[in-house]
Amino acid sequence: MLMFLASPVLVGAATVDPFGSPDLKAQTGSSLGLGNKDPRAIAATVINTMMGFLGIIAVVLILIGGFKWMTAAGNEEKISEAKKLLAAAAIGLVIILASWGIANFVLTSIMNSTGAETSV
Repeated sequence: MLMFLASPVLVGAATVDPFGSPDLKAQTGSSLGLGNKDPRAIAATVINTMMGFLGIIAVVLILIGGFKWMTAAGNEEKISEAKKLLAAAAIGLVIILASWGIANFVLTSIMNSTGAETSV
């Protein structure tokens, strides 16, 4: 227990950098393809990309539902199936848009409160 309390980190002593030098840190990040981008900006890009793909899927489902309705030829069973698909896709699109708005608001608030220069 005493050895733990005497560790260099807890007593504020200088510790050895495991990477050796700041240049090695930069070289490691760039060689891995990570670059020097802010993690908040990376998170915003990932979220916006995912929301874009989900929006495309919702619109495609709406188009499929409309196509099924138009080709139902008066068959009530097919029409009700198409209506269910359209309703589910519309609800999904509303959820996607709401979640994008919330995520955009949260990320913008985080960027502004931490003084980041990049926009979401």
